[in-house]
Parts: sequence; structure tokens; C-alpha cells
Amino acid sequence: MEETNREAVATAVQRVAGMLQRSDQLDKVEQYRRREARKKASVEARLKAAIQSQLDGVRTGLSQLHNALGDVKDIQNSLADVSKDWRQSINTIENLKDVKDAVVQHSQLASAVENLKNIFSVPEIVADTQVLIEQAELLEAHRKLMDLECSRDDLMYEQYRMDSKNTHDMNLIRNYFGEVQGLSDDLAKQLWMVLQRAMGTVRRDPTMLVSVVRIIEREEKIDRRMLDRKKQTGFIPPGRPKSWKEKMFEVLEGTVTTRIEGSQSVTREADKMWMVRLLEITRKYVLDDLIVVKNLMVQCFPPHYNTFDRFFKLYHNAVSMRVQELAAEDLEANEIVSLLTWVLNTYKSEEMMGHPELLTEYDINLMDPLLPQEVVDELLSKYLQTFTSNITGWLRKALETDKKDWFKETEPEADQDGYYQTTLPAIVFQMFEQNLQVAAQINETFKEQVLKLCLKQMNSFLVRYREEAIAYKEDHLRDRQLPQCYVQYMIAIINNCHTFKESINSLKKKYFKSTEPTQNDAAIEKTLNDVAKDGCQFLLDEVFLDLEHHLNELLTRKWLTGTHAVDTICVTVEDYFNDFAKIKKPFNTEMTSEAHRRVVVEYIKAVMQKRITFKNADERREGADRMIKEAEQFKFLFRKLTAGEETDRLCDAIAAIAEVFKLTDPTLLYLEVSTLVSKYPDIREEHIVALLAMRGDASRDMKQMIMETLNQNKPTYAGITQPIFKDITVPTVTMTSMSSSMAATANKLLK
Repeated sequence: MEETNREAVATAVQRVAGMLQRSDQLDKVEQYRRREARKKASVEARLKAAIQSQLDGVRTGLSQLHNALGDVKDIQNSLADVSKDWRQSINTIENLKDVKDAVVQHSQLASAVENLKNIFSVPEIVADTQVLIEQAELLEAHRKLMDLECSRDDLMYEQYRMDSKNTHDMNLIRNYFGEVQGLSDDLAKQLWMVLQRAMGTVRRDPTMLVSVVRIIEREEKIDRRMLDRKKQTGFIPPGRPKSWKEKMFEVLEGTVTTRIEGSQSVTREADKMWMVRLLEITRKYVLDDLIVVKNLMVQCFPPHYNTFDRFFKLYHNAVSMRVQELAAEDLEANEIVSLLTWVLNTYKSEEMMGHPELLTEYDINLMDPLLPQEVVDELLSKYLQTFTSNITGWLRKALETDKKDWFKETEPEADQDGYYQTTLPAIVFQMFEQNLQVAAQINETFKEQVLKLCLKQMNSFLVRYREEAIAYKEDHLRDRQLPQCYVQYMIAIINNCHTFKESINSLKKKYFKSTEPTQNDAAIEKTLNDVAKDGCQFLLDEVFLDLEHHLNELLTRKWLTGTHAVDTICVTVEDYFNDFAKIKKPFNTEMTSEAHRRVVVEYIKAVMQKRITFKNADERREGADRMIKEAEQFKFLFRKLTAGEETDRLCDAIAAIAEVFKLTDPTLLYLEVSTLVSKYPDIREEHIVALLAMRGDASRDMKQMIMETLNQNKPTYAGITQPIFKDITVPTVTMTSMSSSMAATANKLLK
């Protein structure tokens, strides 16, 4: 308290010091004093009010406690009076036991009197009820059964109330009504029979089904009443609860399952299309039944049964179990596709669960999948494995069949444009098309997987196709008379490559959404090109085998004195190319260009082999004129074969060489050779040496001067689009006439 006073004084001193810091504030001392007096009075008033409020609260609380104490005393007195009265009434309760027993006995007797008529007529009612059940008068039979059960249950209940441990009397009642349980079982059998035939019954006599449902509903109410009484008394009549409603749904579920399982009327041994037939029968049964449920059966059941939803789920579950059983069997590839197509597409389509009449009743998107995804994936994987094995066998068989055609004595068929072809591409891609159409029925992803697998197998097949084409050529070379139509079938093989390309692009465009190339595209393209190029090369080899003798005559003494070798070459080439016209572009064009180049190269090779050395200017002129003439013959031939396209450059090489031979003034030989080299920069030193040697009049010094000059002004070889001399080799000869310096110069040129 003293500490508080000191703090208050210190605070007051501080406030006064703050108010009287200047001399002019002394005039306001009285004003300050009155203001502080008012504050003090206000604080004291608030304190008094607070204290008064607290005192009033304490006074009120004490008053309430005093009243509560009085109430407690009154309650205590009342409890004492109640305890006294209760002790006095114990004897009275014990004296009323006889009255209680009399009341129970009276209740039993009253129940017995009430059921007396039924008790004496039990055998008669049982017999009547049995007849009614046999006559399918179910409602009347059930009414009599309920009367019998009610009499039995009431008597047993009263006996239970009087003496629950008296099993003798309880068994006596049960035995007397023993046939009642049998009647209940017989009636139940009739009910289940009607429910098992519900689909037919509701069409023929829906009132029968309504009666069954009414009976089951009555039994449900009795079950609930008996269970409620059991909670209160502990007594439950025998056979309760019957749970007929639960049993009804079990029967309906079994009926649906049996209907689905019983739809299989054929087996794989009897019909290869058994899976398709089975699924179609199932589809028809399910759709027809659900439409009947919607239009007829729903009206036979109470609304709270949600009849359509219940049947919809029952059929869905039954179908799901059935297709899972089918999926577990050892299915063939076509059966897997049929099953998955049905499960993934048909099932939810308008043909079945998505039918317009059903959509208004149930959202098919809420259904669980018929098959778990892992089962679907397993089936797809199994199909791909089987398909891979099958397609390998199909392709091998197709190739073997095509190979047999190659050895026929008749020409292959031609397409509408006259190009030779075999049936192999059509067979292969018809096979692919059929399988892709089947795969497309499942889903887009699986279709693309099958397409990729087809392309992968196609690549392997084309490798074998190329090997067989090579073997076909080798067989022909052993005896060129066989097969008789070797050329025509080799043309068909080449054309097949073009057809394969078109068919592959068509399949990809039709069945593959993405425009990006697949990993097999490059390999397939390369293999097809290789097969076509090999075929073209084999045909050209065939041509040049026939031309070999005539090519060997070129640039010989016989050729110089007069021969028809080039005439024969041109006629032979033209004759072959009449057949080669049945090769499709671009292979035909490429083959013509290659034949042109090869003829010119073979001609120039004959020059480089130095089969002849001109003896004088007359021979050189005569030889050069013949070469120029023959170059023109080649030009004319290949212009004709290429429909007027530019073919001069290759043949001009022959004419350019002829000009080297034709030159009469040896001093100008360097200029002519330089012109030749400038036109054909891929020509090498050994080629020029061979030309000079064949000319026969070039001195050693002239040869050395020409080579040295050309070495100093060597043209650039890079960028030549169609080299001629690149692949022409010159036979090795001993050039004793060449000096060591000339040899050194030649080595430099080679570098």
C-alpha cells in the first residue's frame, strides 16, 4: 500500500511539474485544480457504483443459495416418504403373483379359444392348401398358410410367455402343426418356379408374377413383425425369418445367369464361327429381356425395388462372368478378335446396352468394364503373338505359291496398263487389309499396333523375297533356256516392288493417323529398291550375255574390215526393251539409262583393251568413221527407247575418242586429247595412253609432252553427274617404249 502511495505521489509530482514548466502557466493553477477535482469526483463515483453492483450480486447469490437449501430438504423428506411406501408395498406385490398367473392363463385360453376353429381343422386346411398350391392358386394358398402359421405362432407365443422352459408343450404344438412347414416349402418352390420363368410368365400371364411378388411382400412384413417381437420378448416362431425377398433376388440372379450360360448352342468342333454365334445369341437375349423388363416386368414389382436397375446389373454381371470364362479358354486369333470387338464395341453400342429404349433408364457410362483391363491386355498380347506366327506362315506360303508361278511356261498376267505382275502383292495386302479391318473393330491403338507389326513382318518378307529372286536368277544361269518366261517373271518381280510401295502407303494412309514415318519405313524402302535394282541388273545381265560375242568383235580387225556387230547389238537391245517396256516407272527409266551407259562403257572398254592398232591414216580414218557412225546408231536407239530424252553425252564420248583417232596431223594431237579430257574429266592417264597406243603413230616424245601438259592443266573431276571412264579399267601392259620420266609423270597424274 505504501509502495502504491509513493508511486501515486511520484506520478502526481511529475504531472504537476509538466503543467507548471512556464511562468505564464501559474495563472492557470486554479483552473488545473478544479479540473483535477472533477476527475477525482468522477473516479470516486465510478468506484462507488462498482462496489454497489458487487454487493447487490453477492446479496442475490446468498438468497438463491438459501432457497436451494430449502428445496433440498423438501426433496429429502419426499424420498424418505417414497422409501417408506415402497417397503410397505412389497408384500402387496407378492400377493398379486397369483393374479398375474391367472392373467397369463386367461390370455392363453383366450388365444386357444380364438384359434379353436383352426386348431380342430388343421388337417383339413392343410389338405386344401396343398390342392391350391398344386393348382397354382398361390394367393389363396398363401392366405390359408398364413392362417395356419398365425394359429401356431400365437399358441407357441402364449406357451412361451407362460413357461418358456416347458419344451414338452412347445414340441407338442410344433408337432401338431408339423405339416405347415412343408406347405410353406411347397409354396416357396412354386414361387421360385414362377420367378425362374419370369421372362416367359410376364409375357403370358403377368398377374401370376404380381401374385408372387405380393406373397413375398406379405412374408417380408411378417418377418419384420416377428423380428421386432423377438427384440421385446425373445420369442421367434420356427422358420422365421423366411427371407423370401432375399431368396427371390437370388433366384432371379440364377435365372439370368442360367439364361446367359444356356445361350451356347454350338461348339468350336461343330462350327468355326461358334464364338460369333454365341455372342450374337447373347446380345439378342440380353436386349430382348431388358426391353421386356422395362415395358412389362417393372410394373409387376413395387417401385422401391428399382427393378430395371436391378435387372440391368444382373444381366451385366452375368455377361461379365460369361465373357471372363470365354477369355480364360484357349482362344484362337479370330475368336479373340470377335470377343474383344463384342466386349469393347458391340456391348455398349445401340445394338445392345446402348439401345435407345434402354438409354432412358440407365447410364451405360456407369457400368463397370465387362473384362478387367489386364485381361484385355493379355488377350491382345496373345492375339499379336498368334498373328505374328500366322502372318509369317501366310507370307511364306504366299511366296512359295508365287515362286511356283515363276517356272510356268506361260507369261505372267498384265495389269490394265499392260505391266507384268504376279498376284503376290494383292494376296499379301489383302491379308494385311483383312487383319487391319478386324483390328480396327477393337480400337485405334490396337489397329496401329497391328499395322506396325504388319510392316515389320513385311520387311522380313521382302528380305526373303530378294533372296528368292537372286536364287531364281542363279537357277536360270545354270540353263538359260529355263525357265522359258524368265525375263517376263523377272519384270513382274520388279513391278511388284512398285505395287508393294503403293500398297504400303495406302495402308498407312488408311490405318495410321500419324504422318510421321515408322521405324520400318526406311528398311522397307531400301529393301524394295534393292530388289528392283537387282531385278533390273539381272535383266541387263541377260541382255549382255546375249551381246557378249558381238561386243567382243568390236574394235578388232574383223570389225574394221566390216561386221554387223553393232547392228546386232542394237537389234538385240531393242528386242529386249520391247519386253522391258512392261516395267513400271521409274524402274523402266532407270533401266534404260543403265543399259545406255553400259553399252557405251562396253564399247569404250573395247577401245581400251587395244584389240587393234591402226597401221596407217586410212585405217584410223576408217575406224573413226565407223565409231562415229556406230555412236549415232546408239544415239538413235536410245532416243527411241527413252522417247526422245537427251542421250547424247554418253554416245558423244565414243565420237570424241573417234576424233582422236581421225586426226591426221599428229602435231595437233595434244589439242584433241585436251578437248577429250575437258569434256570427260574422269578420264585417267592410262586411258589416254591406251588411246595413243591404239592410234599407232604417236611418238614417245609426243606422248610424254601430252602427259606432262595434261598433268599441269588437270581438270577438276568433282561434280560430274554421270562419269563414264570411272569404272573402265585398262589391261596392264609392259610399256617398254616409255621412258622413266614419262612413267614418273604418269605416277604424278595418278596422284
